[in-house]
Amino acid sequence: MKLDLSAEQQMIQALAREFAETAIKPIAAEIDREARFPHETVKRMGELGLMGIAIPERWGGSGVDAVASVLAIEEIAKACGSHAAIMSVNNSLYCDPVYKFGTDAQRERFLKPVASGHAHGCFALTEPQAGSDASNQHTLAVRDGAHYVLNGRKQFVTNGREASFALVFCATDRAKAHHGISTLVVEKGTPGFLVPKTEDKLGIRASDTAELVFEDCRVPAENRLGEEGMGFPIALATLDGGRIGIAAQAVGLAAGALERSVAYARERKSFGVPIGHHQMVQWMLADMATAIDGARLLTLRAAALKDEGRPYTTAAAMAKLFAAETAMKVTTDAVQIHGGYGFIKEYEVERYFRDAKITQIYEGTSQIQKLVIARDILGGSR
Repeated sequence: MKLDLSAEQQMIQALAREFAETAIKPIAAEIDREARFPHETVKRMGELGLMGIAIPERWGGSGVDAVASVLAIEEIAKACGSHAAIMSVNNSLYCDPVYKFGTDAQRERFLKPVASGHAHGCFALTEPQAGSDASNQHTLAVRDGAHYVLNGRKQFVTNGREASFALVFCATDRAKAHHGISTLVVEKGTPGFLVPKTEDKLGIRASDTAELVFEDCRVPAENRLGEEGMGFPIALATLDGGRIGIAAQAVGLAAGALERSVAYARERKSFGVPIGHHQMVQWMLADMATAIDGARLLTLRAAALKDEGRPYTTAAAMAKLFAAETAMKVTTDAVQIHGGYGFIKEYEVERYFRDAKITQIYEGTSQIQKLVIARDILGGSR
C-alpha cells in the first residue's frame, strides 16, 4: 500500500483543515446546543468542492478520489461531527450511488446539483421494522403506467429534512423478497412526500435526522435507479462506501478529542506539575494516539482499495468497526483526562463523546460489521 499522499490529496486535506479551523470550529458548540442545521457553512463546503469530492467535474464534483474524501471528512470531523455527518452522507450515500447506477439524464438532474453543493441528498433505507435487517422493506412501490405509487415510512434519515432528493429503497415485488427491492429518487415537494418528524438526538445534533412518509406518492418510473429488483445490491454497495466515510468521521472525532486532551494535559496541574507528567495520563494518551493511527490506516486502506477498483467490503467493515470503537474509547478517555471539566459543555470533549456514539450504530452497527468480517473469514455469503 502506498502511504504517501499525492499533491492533490494533500491540497484537499489542507483546504478542509483550514476551513474546519476558521469557519466550523467557532460555531460547532452553538449549532450543537441549538440543534441547528449549519446552512451557511455547508453551502461554503459545496463551493469548496467538499460535497461531491469523488464525483467527476462533469457532474458537479471535484473529480478526485476516495482517499481525498477520507482525508477531508477526518479534518471536518475534528472540528464538528455534525458537519462531517452531513458531508459523508452527501458524498457516500447519495452522490456515489447516483453516479454509479444512474443514467446520464439522471446524473444531470439528480446528481449535479447535489455534488456541486447547490442541493442536498439523503439515503432512505431504514424503517421501523428494517434496521440491520435491510432486506425487510415494508415501503411499497406499485407500478401504475409511467409512475410508481409509493407508500411507506422511513426513519433515521440523515439530512432527510434538508435534502432536495431522497434515495428511497422500496419493495416492487414482495414475492421475490430482497430480489424484489428497487431504488427510486424522490424529489422533495412531490405530492404525498411528507417529513413529519425530526429527531431530538444525543449527538450530531446539528445534522438533522428525519422521518419520511410516503402517502400515494406518484414517482415517475424514469426516477428508478437501475433495473427493478436491483435495490438491495445497490444498497449493499452503497453502504460499503458509506462505512469508509463513517470510519473517517470516527477517526476525526477521536483525533479532535486527543488534540484537546493533549492541550489540557499540558496546562492542567495536579500535585504541583502538569497532569501530562503523570504516568497514568501518559499511558492513556499513548493508547489513544496508537489506536487513532491504527483506525486511520485501516480507513485509508479501504479507501485505496475502492479507488483501485478492488474488493473492499471487508476492509470497509474492519475500518468502520475499529474506528467507531476507537472513537468511543478515545472520547471516553478524553472526558476522564479532563476530570470534572470533561463533564461540562464548556470543555468540548463531552460533545465529541456524544457525537462518537452514533458511529457505532449507523450504516451498520459494530455487531453487523463483525458479521460481515466473520462471514468473509469463514467463506460464507454476506
